[in-house]
Amino acid sequence: MKLYVYDHCPFCVRARMPFGLKNIPFELAFLLNDDEETPIRMIGKKMAPILEDENGYMAESLDIVARVDGVSGERLFDGTPRKEITDWLKAWGSTIDALVIPRTPDPVFPEFRTEAARAYFTGKKEANFGSFDALLAETETHKAEMLKGLAALAGFLPDPEGASIDDIMLFPVLRALSTVPDFAVPEPVETYRTRMAERSGVPLVGALRKAA
Repeated sequence: MKLYVYDHCPFCVRARMPFGLKNIPFELAFLLNDDEETPIRMIGKKMAPILEDENGYMAESLDIVARVDGVSGERLFDGTPRKEITDWLKAWGSTIDALVIPRTPDPVFPEFRTEAARAYFTGKKEANFGSFDALLAETETHKAEMLKGLAALAGFLPDPEGASIDDIMLFPVLRALSTVPDFAVPEPVETYRTRMAERSGVPLVGALRKAA
């Protein structure tokens, strides 16, 4: 199996997690963010993740999770995420975007190793979210708000030694927040995302920066 991803992308992190949590071997390939031709050739549109296996190509992160989950052992990721998790993601999504999106086109991610790829992402996202400079200027306000959300989340975090659909939904978003430098999140949240990063094989962004 081969999985094509953008490293920054939470949907791609979802698709990567079952491989690590179930110790299933696979090949990981990073697409440049401005490479439209490759994903369009595979699935008819520019999007990731894309799974390549003996049946061809598959898109949509949760479909990929289900496919990989069925490869080996007991199914872990069936079912519906807890309402507390989905409600939290909806409530805090805009604050997370405000912190993460303007910091995303960083060459620490393989898909942004070229200036053209960074410019492509910036142009697309500024059209939807507004000026990155303006968002960055509001960092401290967004951090203060986000800490309130993370404090609430600490009360219903999944068990970092388990593996369920809750983790598939939540960890990618918490991993995205690790893009924000000098942002000390509450200890239970940090413990959860650090352990889930280890178990899933998807390192936090701070680890990527140290390795660069």
